[in-house]
Amino acid sequence: MTETLPYGVGLRSEDGGAPELGADHEEFLNLLRSGTALVEPVLHAAVDRLHPSVATVCRYHLGWDDAADEPTPSAARAGKRVRAALALLSARSAGAPEGYAAVAGASVELVHQLSLLHDDIMDGDAERRGRPAAWARFGTGPAVLAGDALVVQAVATIFHAQAPGARAATEDLIAAVEQMVAGQAEDLALEGRSAREVSVRGYVHMARGKTGALFGCAAALGAVLAQAPQPVVRALRGAGSDLGVAFQILDDVLGLWGDATVTGKPVGADLVRGKKTLPLLLAAGADTADGRRLAALLGPAPLPQDLVPEVMGLLETTHSRDRAEAVAARHVTSAVTALDGAGLPRDVRRQWQALINCLSQRRR
Repeated sequence: MTETLPYGVGLRSEDGGAPELGADHEEFLNLLRSGTALVEPVLHAAVDRLHPSVATVCRYHLGWDDAADEPTPSAARAGKRVRAALALLSARSAGAPEGYAAVAGASVELVHQLSLLHDDIMDGDAERRGRPAAWARFGTGPAVLAGDALVVQAVATIFHAQAPGARAATEDLIAAVEQMVAGQAEDLALEGRSAREVSVRGYVHMARGKTGALFGCAAALGAVLAQAPQPVVRALRGAGSDLGVAFQILDDVLGLWGDATVTGKPVGADLVRGKKTLPLLLAAGADTADGRRLAALLGPAPLPQDLVPEVMGLLETTHSRDRAEAVAARHVTSAVTALDGAGLPRDVRRQWQALINCLSQRRR
């Protein structure tokens, strides 16, 4: 749901820096560019079907009203289409036409953009990507309506796909949206609880719905359209789901320690709002004086801005960043293991590995 980096986020190398990825990075960028090139025409067609006033809000939110609307997406813009890259790999995993990836990727991206539109309203975030959020620019009502329109177009796009598995894919997309909404509802509910009341298991369950459901859907949907064998579909969905959980954890990390000029989020914003991110939960659960102090500060009420520096200090002394990244690493490993059940061709498996490697690296 939240999207703080162009290419995703990830783990540090042993020296604290981001390892050189070389060929993996080039492969990853190629996937992003190819996925974006496939989905963009379908996204444009979906928005063009909307009422003009609704389409105006959507075009603004998608960045199509400025110079960023390019026929051939740059690497920076392509980075916003991670789910399209997953859909492309899904189709390739099943040996399906790339047209299936265009439909699958666009449908998932439309749902993702709906979530961002509504997320900004729920969180009260007045900016997205360095300019006013859609609700701040056009008003809450038009932004809500634009999100509603996008989810309808998402379902219509996959339902009308010219593919043997269109009906099953539609059911999969609807199930993923249901899980995403449930995860988002749980995320909001956790804001009203103290950090000590929220378990790591509860957080992972929330993240698997909030972010993992749509990642898993993107990773499986191209194969579903092609009516690939169920063991292949399950393996792809499982890999995407675990990758989504890791992505959410690392997004939490960047929300606390990332460069605000890159993430687009002011440091401490999640703290002040009362978000129960994994680093906070791990720190509050530490049976130390610092852990107990932090747990006392992170009650159900929002954190006063003047306490942010103290909380950040306590997060450092409880080593919560390293511990959160270790949890993310375990989910990345689970994603890689899940792919073993898909029986992928060697070249496709290499592409999956490049994507996973690059999504699990921090962009500093």
